[in-house]
Amino acid sequence: MKKSLLTLVIGSLGLLAGCSDKQSTTSENSIAPGAPGQSSFWSYSGKTGIGTAYETYTQGKYSDAGASGTISKVWFSIAQGVLTETMFGMIHEAQLQELQFFIQGSDPLDPKKLDEEKSDTLSTISYLSTDTQGRPTSLAYKIVNRDKDGKYEIEKHIFTDPDSQALMMRVQFRALADGITPYLFVNPSIANTGGGDSASVANNTWTASEGSVSMSLKTTANAAKGSVGFEGVSDGISEVKQTGELTNLYSSTGDSKGNVAFTLQFNSLKKDETAQWDFVLGFGETPAESQLVAEQTLAKGYDKVLAHYNGEGDAIGWQDFLQSLPALEKLSATATDGGKLLYTSAMVLKAQEDKTHAGAFIASLSNPWGDTKSAEKFATGYKAVWPRDFYQVAMAMLALGDTQSPRIAFEYLQQVQASEKIAGYTGTPGWFLQKTHVDGEPEWVGVQLDQTGMPIMLGWRLWKEGVLSDSEITAWYHKMLKPAADFLANGGHVKILWNDTDIKPPYTQQERWEEQKGYSPSTTAAIIAGLVSAGDIATQAGDTVNAEKYFSAADKYSTELETLTYTTAGSLTGEQGNGNYYLRINANEDPNDHSALGTSNAQVINDESLVIDGGFLELVRYGVRAATDAHILETIPEYDNQQLPDLLRTKYEFTFPGVAGKFPGWRRYGIDGYGEDSQTGNGYVEANNSTAGRGRVWPIFTGERGHYELQLAKANNALDTEKLRNTYVKAMELFANDGMMLPEQVWDGVGGNSAFNYPLGEGTNSATPLAWTHAEYVKLLRSLSDEKVWDRNASTEARYLK
Repeated sequence: MKKSLLTLVIGSLGLLAGCSDKQSTTSENSIAPGAPGQSSFWSYSGKTGIGTAYETYTQGKYSDAGASGTISKVWFSIAQGVLTETMFGMIHEAQLQELQFFIQGSDPLDPKKLDEEKSDTLSTISYLSTDTQGRPTSLAYKIVNRDKDGKYEIEKHIFTDPDSQALMMRVQFRALADGITPYLFVNPSIANTGGGDSASVANNTWTASEGSVSMSLKTTANAAKGSVGFEGVSDGISEVKQTGELTNLYSSTGDSKGNVAFTLQFNSLKKDETAQWDFVLGFGETPAESQLVAEQTLAKGYDKVLAHYNGEGDAIGWQDFLQSLPALEKLSATATDGGKLLYTSAMVLKAQEDKTHAGAFIASLSNPWGDTKSAEKFATGYKAVWPRDFYQVAMAMLALGDTQSPRIAFEYLQQVQASEKIAGYTGTPGWFLQKTHVDGEPEWVGVQLDQTGMPIMLGWRLWKEGVLSDSEITAWYHKMLKPAADFLANGGHVKILWNDTDIKPPYTQQERWEEQKGYSPSTTAAIIAGLVSAGDIATQAGDTVNAEKYFSAADKYSTELETLTYTTAGSLTGEQGNGNYYLRINANEDPNDHSALGTSNAQVINDESLVIDGGFLELVRYGVRAATDAHILETIPEYDNQQLPDLLRTKYEFTFPGVAGKFPGWRRYGIDGYGEDSQTGNGYVEANNSTAGRGRVWPIFTGERGHYELQLAKANNALDTEKLRNTYVKAMELFANDGMMLPEQVWDGVGGNSAFNYPLGEGTNSATPLAWTHAEYVKLLRSLSDEKVWDRNASTEARYLK
């Protein structure tokens, strides 16, 4: 009986919102030509918002049988005012490239002229749910896009259905002039590729499919016309641009596959006329399933779905997650914006966890420079697991007072540890794979020893915080941590895919920027802290023989640190420095021989001593060296030298409209090519293999420096928390965009900027939001609140800073 009633409701919606009879007749058996369509690309990576439903764990997993009911496995992103990559299934499986409006009538004399929503409007973004202090309480968004000429306004509300595999978008379209005709353009990218899709429309339902995945669009809108086709050839929008009207209405792409698109034309609006429509994207394994999902969510209605998403009343949603974080209010008092970015960061970090593989936290829900990156082949972009970024996120969640997420994250790590369980791997077990899909499938297989030290450090910290009991950490020692510590102490042979090599720590095949081999201060810091942590855990497990081995290896690496990574004959001399500083990385055992480094991002580095970076500060963060250590203090001037030529310089200062003062930022290292073209401002994908590529400032390093300055001030008995807050915390808050998403890189004012005209300090098209940046911000707040560096390893500090 209940099912029959639902069917009646859905049927009524279909009748009320159906396309005209003329379209149904015209479209019948009409097959779109032009397969496979034009080449497909991903979307702009500077996201101003991301979202997914908050779900609770059931015995350490996400289960439809748990308290949350159906686990929603839909994620979305917003950029340039429009809905962009939307994922269903696993978090890296995009099904939609973009959804936006085109508008006819902005130029009455030219019916072929169409405004494109993402480029021809001025966009603002805000949160649909906030507390009395203006802090976001869910990842539901309100976007208002206003025509640059003031002829129309589009308001959109976007969120997902926590009880279903669906996304909902409410649109209020306001005509501010006569003769405005909106078109909705939907570009599916089913199965995480832009090609290979098929599409159809029937009964006011648009569906795209590839293999065992389907996406369906349902709407309450009374669409005047609708069509499907191949992008750039028969997609509907292409026809309007050519002829001024949509006349070829195709109901299917037939047996042909390619880059498909949906086009919906709505009735023209007069001045001051407003239309409101709800749209739902439903996902499933078959067209029938995705259509039913979309129908059911549309039948539930906007108010009910949004209330559940927010967590209002008895429903479980984002408000419940925020209320579960005991440190949130305390840390909000340390922020300079009242906690707005903190609340956002907490939700952003949690939202970047896969729900098929609980605990799998990715680096970013974006594909760097995606709008110039081909979508013809399956790729994860940053929607993948790096144990280094993963460690930052887990430690930030712990800093918020969340004990469940970091524990489950730690347990997940066994899926990405090299052993005979990894298909195709032979050799010494224990190290953690460079980059994997969330299901553990290897993608990149370089050995980065910091990514093996950090999982041990995380386990040690969870044990010390009481999240793992003595018996539990002992079990994890034998299951996962001992092989990792053995690898850090002994090294060994590895063989997987292209990688067939011998590793002898602390020499690493790749350092934290994944580009160079050698002896790295930042990598060595993580190795030493990881081994000291392993020694403590081994002692707890009763394995005193190996405990001593780990301590001895850490001591050896500490004793040799400066001999291997600190130059006393560097090329930065005179006005550039005094020749004494930590190198970013040393290619061999002699830091004074000016060896060449490998070419990376088309940048040739003939002299390793020309390259400075902030990796040496990790030695202080983890307790390997004191903030007042002479080698640390000797390196700061070169790192901060703003008189260095731009190629070598790392530090820049930023000003922001209406904000007094200058705020510091740093690049990854000198001679970094991972960023925009320094002449045109074009993105990395276009600048790659060109020496004009230039890596920009990363807000992460503002946080890293804030942690160092806290430790230095404590050592000098000169702690001024307000000064640190108003310098480093405020800078990170200013680097966030209007949606409070923190980027990987920001525009630093150097070189051509004609491609995007970025304001100074605004995130570029690299990757936003970056989980590591949000994690660094959260940890900086915790460190300043506690007046103690959150990542500092007490055992390491006690061993080396006596």
